[in-house]
Amino acid sequence: MQKLGFHVGTFLSVWFVCYVLLRTAATFGQLYVFTHIQLGKTMALFAVANLVLANVLGYLLLGEVLKPIAYAGIMLAIIAFFLVAFGKA
Repeated sequence: MQKLGFHVGTFLSVWFVCYVLLRTAATFGQLYVFTHIQLGKTMALFAVANLVLANVLGYLLLGEVLKPIAYAGIMLAIIAFFLVAFGKA
Protein backbone atom coordinates (compact mmCIF):
# COMPACT_ATOMS: atom_id res chain seq x y z
CA MET A 1 0.00 0.00 0.00
CA GLN A 2 2.86 2.39 0.68
CA LYS A 3 4.31 1.91 -2.78
CA LEU A 4 1.11 1.94 -4.85
CA GLY A 5 -1.22 3.83 -2.53
CA PHE A 6 -4.95 3.38 -2.26
CA HIS A 7 -5.70 2.68 -5.93
CA VAL A 8 -7.51 -0.02 -7.87
CA GLY A 9 -4.16 -1.43 -9.01
CA THR A 10 -3.23 -2.16 -5.41
CA PHE A 11 -6.24 -4.42 -4.99
CA LEU A 12 -5.52 -6.25 -8.23
CA SER A 13 -1.89 -6.99 -7.39
CA VAL A 14 -0.85 -10.63 -7.06
CA TRP A 15 -0.05 -10.49 -3.35
CA PHE A 16 -3.41 -8.96 -2.46
CA VAL A 17 -5.39 -11.46 -4.54
CA CYS A 18 -3.43 -14.34 -2.95
CA TYR A 19 -4.07 -12.92 0.50
CA VAL A 20 -7.82 -12.57 -0.10
CA LEU A 21 -8.09 -16.12 -1.47
CA LEU A 22 -6.08 -17.58 1.41
CA ARG A 23 -8.04 -15.62 4.02
CA THR A 24 -11.37 -16.64 2.46
CA ALA A 25 -10.38 -20.32 2.47
CA ALA A 26 -9.23 -20.06 6.09
CA THR A 27 -12.49 -18.40 7.13
CA PHE A 28 -14.60 -21.09 5.48
CA GLY A 29 -12.38 -23.73 7.09
CA GLN A 30 -12.94 -22.20 10.52
CA LEU A 31 -16.69 -22.03 9.96
CA TYR A 32 -16.71 -25.68 8.92
CA VAL A 33 -14.80 -26.69 12.05
CA PHE A 34 -17.04 -24.57 14.30
CA THR A 35 -20.16 -26.28 12.92
CA HIS A 36 -18.86 -29.84 13.25
CA ILE A 37 -16.91 -29.86 16.53
CA GLN A 38 -17.91 -28.69 20.01
CA LEU A 39 -16.75 -25.19 20.87
CA GLY A 40 -14.51 -26.14 23.81
CA LYS A 41 -12.77 -28.84 21.82
CA THR A 42 -12.37 -26.50 18.86
CA MET A 43 -10.73 -23.78 20.95
CA ALA A 44 -8.35 -26.26 22.55
CA LEU A 45 -7.31 -27.58 19.14
CA PHE A 46 -6.84 -24.05 17.80
CA ALA A 47 -4.63 -23.32 20.82
CA VAL A 48 -2.51 -26.39 20.03
CA ALA A 49 -2.22 -25.35 16.39
CA ASN A 50 -1.21 -21.85 17.49
CA LEU A 51 1.51 -23.16 19.80
CA VAL A 52 2.92 -25.47 17.16
CA LEU A 53 2.83 -22.93 14.34
CA ALA A 54 4.32 -20.14 16.44
CA ASN A 55 7.24 -22.30 17.49
CA VAL A 56 7.88 -23.85 14.08
CA LEU A 57 7.73 -20.48 12.33
CA GLY A 58 9.89 -18.91 15.02
CA TYR A 59 12.49 -21.59 14.46
CA LEU A 60 12.33 -21.61 10.64
CA LEU A 61 11.88 -17.92 9.89
CA LEU A 62 13.48 -16.18 12.86
CA GLY A 63 16.07 -18.75 13.84
CA GLU A 64 14.81 -18.86 17.43
CA VAL A 65 16.21 -21.84 19.27
CA LEU A 66 14.79 -22.23 22.75
CA LYS A 67 16.29 -24.03 25.70
CA PRO A 68 15.23 -27.66 26.18
CA ILE A 69 13.23 -26.71 29.27
CA ALA A 70 11.17 -24.29 27.16
CA TYR A 71 10.40 -27.01 24.61
CA ALA A 72 9.42 -29.31 27.49
CA GLY A 73 7.04 -26.62 28.75
CA ILE A 74 5.53 -26.21 25.30
CA MET A 75 5.01 -29.96 25.05
CA LEU A 76 3.32 -29.98 28.48
CA ALA A 77 1.02 -27.17 27.35
CA ILE A 78 0.13 -29.08 24.19
CA ILE A 79 -0.57 -32.23 26.21
CA ALA A 80 -2.74 -30.20 28.59
CA PHE A 81 -4.77 -28.78 25.70
CA PHE A 82 -5.23 -32.27 24.24
CA LEU A 83 -6.46 -33.49 27.64
CA VAL A 84 -8.95 -30.64 27.75
CA ALA A 85 -10.09 -31.36 24.20
CA PHE A 86 -10.39 -35.12 24.39
CA GLY A 87 -10.75 -35.85 28.12
CA LYS A 88 -13.97 -37.25 29.43
CA ALA A 89 -15.83 -34.82 31.66
